[in-house]
Amino acid sequence: MRNENRLTRLVAAGCLLLLSIAAHASPGKAAIATAHPLASQAGLQILREGGNAFDAAIAITAALAVVEPYGSGLGGGGFYLLRQPTSGGKAHYPFIDARERAPLAAHANLYRRGGQVQPELSLNGPLAAAIPGVPAAIAYLASQYGQLPLTSTLAPAIALAEQGFTIDSAYRERAQWRLKALQADAESARLFLRDGEVPALGSRLYQPELADTLRLIARDGHTGFYSGELADRLVEGVRAAGGIWSMEDLASYQVVERTPLQVRLNNGDTLISAPPPSAGGVALAQSLLMLDWLPWRSDSRVDRQHAVTEVLRRAYRDRRLLGDPDHVQNPITALLAPDYLRQQAAGIERERATPSSELAAPLTLHEGEHTTHFSVMDSRGRAVAATLSINLMFGAAFTVPGTGVLLNDEMDDFAADVSGANAYGLAGSQANQIAAGKRPLSSMSPSFIESTDDFASFGTPGGSRIPSMVLLAMLARQDQLPVAQWPALPRFHHQFLPDAIQHEDDAFSLEERAALQQRGHSLSPVGRRYGNLMVLHWDKRSGKVSAASDPRGIGQALVEAP
Repeated sequence: MRNENRLTRLVAAGCLLLLSIAAHASPGKAAIATAHPLASQAGLQILREGGNAFDAAIAITAALAVVEPYGSGLGGGGFYLLRQPTSGGKAHYPFIDARERAPLAAHANLYRRGGQVQPELSLNGPLAAAIPGVPAAIAYLASQYGQLPLTSTLAPAIALAEQGFTIDSAYRERAQWRLKALQADAESARLFLRDGEVPALGSRLYQPELADTLRLIARDGHTGFYSGELADRLVEGVRAAGGIWSMEDLASYQVVERTPLQVRLNNGDTLISAPPPSAGGVALAQSLLMLDWLPWRSDSRVDRQHAVTEVLRRAYRDRRLLGDPDHVQNPITALLAPDYLRQQAAGIERERATPSSELAAPLTLHEGEHTTHFSVMDSRGRAVAATLSINLMFGAAFTVPGTGVLLNDEMDDFAADVSGANAYGLAGSQANQIAAGKRPLSSMSPSFIESTDDFASFGTPGGSRIPSMVLLAMLARQDQLPVAQWPALPRFHHQFLPDAIQHEDDAFSLEERAALQQRGHSLSPVGRRYGNLMVLHWDKRSGKVSAASDPRGIGQALVEAP
């Protein structure tokens, strides 16, 4: 009997988790939450035309590439976590890794000049650009999971690129932040600025070259971007400006369908999240499991804040061990072992912050925080949580002439200097060193939590702060707060180094700040609100479907019956 019980537990926590769905076998309504109203409406249009959630995800991805050039695009990459109901009332969770890859000519000393790493080389211009994954993801979703042709699902984005969209305050703020870099590239300045300055509020932005590129993908799928005339133009434009792309780089790029990270929590919920090359899913799993060993739910607000900070400190320390699973061996089993996490939780003192210097010190790496996320679910319960990025706002600020494709600067997410500090202070190591064809480590964490009673989807941009934002939203779900509050709650974050709680101005009361400082925590206000969290929720008991977009952004959440 003991062996049978052990086998049962192992099966429940296995890599491929099949969950029984309760009384309401399907939600009966569609729900969408994206960072831009035009993207939400593009997804809804495709659902109304008979597409499923995966078709809607294609439309949303492409629409965001048009209206949020500062956050994602065809020149970027990302992760797609899917929920696919199967026969017998169960669910399967494919994970599509569309992370960018280093060019085949890349090497560990790519950004080193005169013996010193030059950070600006991995931030601006085509040398900073990895090989994009979003076009491949669009084609893969259409061929493997969608119901409609790309000519249908890309039509809303093509119309937005051709007919233009209205410049809003979010666009202006982000363009101002990257103004000098955009001015330095003639094509980017022509497309995204007006007379070399940020476009006026209410003016329209047109991208006819991007519309033509989308048409090629709509007609030819994967090959429309990665081979032929467009690929020639991309490689020629990159190399003419000092980049190292080759036709082989584009021809060899493929998305990878991976097994997502799936962890059974002590309360019976199952976390489904991003595996490496994301470090975010592991950090979420470690944090939730460590909290299971702490009395965080019954504690005061300060006790809870202290506990969450301490588990994040330990989870972020461990990310130095992770990297592209096609290039390094990731010790996920060891990092999620119950004995290890119990030991980590036991080291958390109730009245004292653990100085990061007392834990094994890691090395550091970069990671940009300007990303986008969307969640979509159709009436049958198929769902997608996708986090997409071009790294910094407007990526490398380099647009390949004649294509409308603004390139990423994701090469900056590698550990270009494994022994040096950087602007973000994230922990890294040799596991994330630059190598030919390698995918850089990321914090992007599109995630689901599913139980017999409900299903929830989470995700946000925010670079190193992504896992902590998603964690706080998941804890709000455990507290049974209204869905609209999940993305609205004040935020705080700890990432091991720098050894400080980064927080929004309204995250703590004066009394809470004093209490945390008395325990030894250093507080570092970020001076602004951060993140743009998108959530969906399906209560299987009542059948209620909810969606919410972060009030910090301009996004839109929609729920509609078919």
